[in-house]
Amino acid sequence: MELRDLVYGAYEWRLLRDLDRSAIPRHVGLMADGNRRWARASGLDNVNDGHRRGAANIGEFLGWCDEVGVEVVTLWLLSTNNLARDPDELRPLMTIIEDLVDDLALPHRNWQLRIVGALDLLPPDTAAALKAASDRTVGRPGACVNVAVGYGGRREIADAVRSLLSDHASRGTTIEELAELLDVDLIAEHLYTKGQPDPDLVIRTSGEQRLGGFLLWQSVHSEFYFCDAYWPEFRKVDFLRALRAYAARHRRYGG
Repeated sequence: MELRDLVYGAYEWRLLRDLDRSAIPRHVGLMADGNRRWARASGLDNVNDGHRRGAANIGEFLGWCDEVGVEVVTLWLLSTNNLARDPDELRPLMTIIEDLVDDLALPHRNWQLRIVGALDLLPPDTAAALKAASDRTVGRPGACVNVAVGYGGRREIADAVRSLLSDHASRGTTIEELAELLDVDLIAEHLYTKGQPDPDLVIRTSGEQRLGGFLLWQSVHSEFYFCDAYWPEFRKVDFLRALRAYAARHRRYGG
């Protein structure tokens, strides 16, 4: 074992030992950004090698979340904007995502997967594969893992309003009656993440300091942690640093 590994191991142990267990976020959102830039910085010709390396880090991350007791994790793997990429890159990326979700759905994993996003925008075979993997995890006792594929925050809000209108139209509710009923809680009942706590902590890798449309509605009171490391290089010590920073903040909920 190299000296660097020993140092990181000791630092990781200290961070874990000193972690404030009373201030663990219930819901963590992850923007796993920087796969393509990592591939280029590593001298790889195929950016999909970066996506593959990033996918390999997802299971590790979820294991770290399990270790500290995070109940809900939302992973943003593919945005609606990403769907406009070159088909030669997008097709392999879809396969990588399908393989990742299949792996996360293996019986020993215990996680409950929920696919969130505009599945109608995905290739039908991809949407079917993701849904089938999610169905295999129903009723499992582990953390709830939202896999955001073809996801955009504005699209989610539009879909929520559309679902709300359709639901009340089927009940015969008039526009006037709905206007009287409409409030933020009613809209929240139709979001992709309905029934779940809002994210307490959102982590974005690669040094970018913006949300880019991630959980626009739900993140109104979230704490944000921006990490310079590209996602394939994100380590457990980085995760523990994010938890330490979260525990040190005084959450004012808009006050």
